[in-house]
Amino acid sequence: MTAPVLPTGVEERFAAARQIADAVLFEGYVLYPYRASAAKNRLRWQFGVLVPPGYGTDRAEHSHQRTECLIEPRGADARLAVELRFLRAQRRTVQRATEDGAFVPVEALELADRRLVPWDEGAEERVGVDVPVADLLGDGVEHLFSLAAADDEEAVYEDGVLVGRLLRRRERVDGVIRLTATEVPGPYAALRLSAVVSNTSSWSPHDGAERDDALAHSLISAHVLLGLAPGSFVSVTDPPEWAKAAVAECRNEYCWPVLVDGPGRDDVMLASPIILEDRPQIAPESPGVLYDATEIDEILALRTAALTDEEKREARGTDARAGAVVDLADSLPPEVLDRLHGAVRALREVTDTRVAATERPETPWWDPGGDPSVDPEHDHVVVDGVRVAAGSRVVLRPGQRRTDAQDAFLHGRTALVEAVLHDVDGAVHVAVTMDGDPGADLWRAQGRFRYFQPDEIAPVPEVP
Repeated sequence: MTAPVLPTGVEERFAAARQIADAVLFEGYVLYPYRASAAKNRLRWQFGVLVPPGYGTDRAEHSHQRTECLIEPRGADARLAVELRFLRAQRRTVQRATEDGAFVPVEALELADRRLVPWDEGAEERVGVDVPVADLLGDGVEHLFSLAAADDEEAVYEDGVLVGRLLRRRERVDGVIRLTATEVPGPYAALRLSAVVSNTSSWSPHDGAERDDALAHSLISAHVLLGLAPGSFVSVTDPPEWAKAAVAECRNEYCWPVLVDGPGRDDVMLASPIILEDRPQIAPESPGVLYDATEIDEILALRTAALTDEEKREARGTDARAGAVVDLADSLPPEVLDRLHGAVRALREVTDTRVAATERPETPWWDPGGDPSVDPEHDHVVVDGVRVAAGSRVVLRPGQRRTDAQDAFLHGRTALVEAVLHDVDGAVHVAVTMDGDPGADLWRAQGRFRYFQPDEIAPVPEVP
């Protein structure tokens, strides 16, 4: 579906933001070793799946996602541009050509360079809305969209001879984008924006229907780009002091809004089904898209290049994007691979207190075991006027700027301090094990703890 013409300047900023949005769109699209036969590629589409409402509410996936954030429009002519982006499942079947000109379904079509197999591809879809901010007040704006069912056919040739064909089927998908805004109480000219995307498809499961049947009518990897012109968005992750109370009242369901413009700009926001930090970036060393949800470029590139020729044939026949990953890995020159290894994000000036590398000391330049000034088992830190050391009990309050969901889930839990550690930069880290964790003794024996900074904990009052 074609998006409308966006306001001046917003399209250019959306174009820059789509590099990040594309990474979200194809997160985990096809996993190494990029073959349809691999077990990990049997259960797909893990992020941002909006299923038909008739699929049921007792399942892990939902039919809507809600984004709420604060906006500061400038002037009565301010406009909001919205771009909903998602994948639409495209079921591909394989047929072999017979001598009499007919076609018969097959489990695989063997070609010289690839092995074509049935597979669900992801077709990119975009739905756009461009409205005056003033229209969002009151009842707001409701934008309905519908993608009709469609069939495509692709002939497969080898050495100029028709050997088969690929049939692709896309099912109908219906949805709605609801946009509303309300004024934020106080002296600030801010609005609370609500953008709700819902799957309204009428499909309902029949007897024996499985998740794959619902996926054909779903919005997959759904996310929203929001652009304001002129105006700015308020960070949900790190709001200014005046906006913290209003931001705390925002409801974000099954997505997380982050700023995606460069430093000093805050007029484009991405509502992502994956937790990101504000202004995320693509690593400049990355040679291309690998589509693997746990991608580490160097390891994946090397492992992909090491696949057997037969495995590469199957990967190329699984999906065009998987084939591109294989071809990329095979073509990377040594200097590109070298660039992937050991990238350093920040450098500091080396001081005279460090031993020169040419001296080759018998121990590292700083050895905690040989430094009498540190003792993790007996060191302490003062928190809220209370001495916290190994054996203390604390309440966890992970910092809002941290984007690790695993830490956020521990907010309010109590823990036992195992050690207080000082690093070479002077920072303090508190190692803890969780109260009620049946594996605490095992983590303790292995020296594996969870680490928090002093401002992320609070002492538990001692009970006489």
